[in-house]
Amino acid sequence: MTNIALNGSSPAAQQAAQAASGENARRIRLVVAASMIGTIIEWYDFFVYGTAAALVFAPLFFSKASPTVGTLAAFATYALGFAVRPIGGAVFGHLGDKLGRKAILVTTLMVMGITTTLIGMLPTYGQIGNLAPVLLLVLRLIQGFGAGAEFAGAAILAVEFSPKDRRGFYGSWSQIGVAIGLAAAVGVFWLAQKLPEAQFMSWGWRIPFLMSSVVLLVGLWIRVRIGESPVFEQIQAENRIARSPLIEVCRTQMKSLLLVVGMRFADNAVLYIPVVFTLSYLKLHGQPSDVGLIAVFLAAAAQVIFIPIFGALSDRVGRRAVYGGGALAAAVVMVPYFRMMDSGNVWAVWFGITLLGGCIYSALAGSQPAFFSELFRANVRYTGVAGAREFGAIIGGVIPLIATALIATYASATPVALLVMGMCAVTLIAVMLAPETRGKDT
Repeated sequence: MTNIALNGSSPAAQQAAQAASGENARRIRLVVAASMIGTIIEWYDFFVYGTAAALVFAPLFFSKASPTVGTLAAFATYALGFAVRPIGGAVFGHLGDKLGRKAILVTTLMVMGITTTLIGMLPTYGQIGNLAPVLLLVLRLIQGFGAGAEFAGAAILAVEFSPKDRRGFYGSWSQIGVAIGLAAAVGVFWLAQKLPEAQFMSWGWRIPFLMSSVVLLVGLWIRVRIGESPVFEQIQAENRIARSPLIEVCRTQMKSLLLVVGMRFADNAVLYIPVVFTLSYLKLHGQPSDVGLIAVFLAAAAQVIFIPIFGALSDRVGRRAVYGGGALAAAVVMVPYFRMMDSGNVWAVWFGITLLGGCIYSALAGSQPAFFSELFRANVRYTGVAGAREFGAIIGGVIPLIATALIATYASATPVALLVMGMCAVTLIAVMLAPETRGKDT
């Protein structure tokens, strides 16, 4: 008689199952690392640009303008980078659904890393005149084009490799890359600002941009080691690849597209108000740059802790509850947030930015990768998530610009708070209209 273990499986079968389980766990860890390193680079690059736009680009590239106009011009180039993200999302998303996730993720990683490094090499207005802001804008547009599909691909890869009941948790790790990228960008800028001001404005500001090349090499080394998504391999095997993913998504999943765009309203506001706009807001109100940079670093540290917690929570209570709860919390704290920014109390500034940009944002970020991915069918998922998410990202690009204009017009932060509260209301409506996707088959 065959020796059968107490649980009904032979020892050989148990060993094979354990080996398969160990291999799956190793594979998921590698995929999560590949997903996270890409978003680190993407958001390191974008936050470096946003921080520079808030602190140094006005005098370096728009030196003929007044401080306020120069800041508006710097934020305008920042916003235009977001304007091309939906185009990049549509193009690379289409290719990701046709050719596979891996090849596109390697391509977008290179586009992001190379353009950010080149920004660090740009001559300034004082060196080449009007050509300087033109070159800055061109590189920013290329950077935005590459970023258009980077996060969506990284999130989809993590979700498609994950067990059904852990997609929220494993998918959230792509968002942790956002937090690490933010912390790294702010940390490097903070260290660079320790240089004497003349040296910082001459060459020190370039260091954060040039360091992108180092992270790029690490990211490429990790990403070339991963395999193709098992979901995409199944689509290939079953000959279910969409002939035109973009047309298919618009024809059959327009509701999901619009819901994701609506849900991005709060996500954008809750991130870009504290970590980009507030830096220039504090500077214009006499706070040293260190105060805002330290606060953003603390917010990023909070994200690293809370994003996986909220991701795991979405696996237990559902995506809608976690995402909608984050939007509601953001709306509630907006007026107190700006009162803290106006208080002149450093501790209040640090607490407010950490609360909004760290803890509350994490509820949105942690549940988003699984939520958005599950809203789209697998054969058009890359196109749908990238296109819808990045169309919504345009809002994030113009928020600092609009907020700066509102402050200049009304000399009060109240209109900015009301703007953000309205954006959170749009997101809450979208969440209420969205289906619950937890446990849905891929």
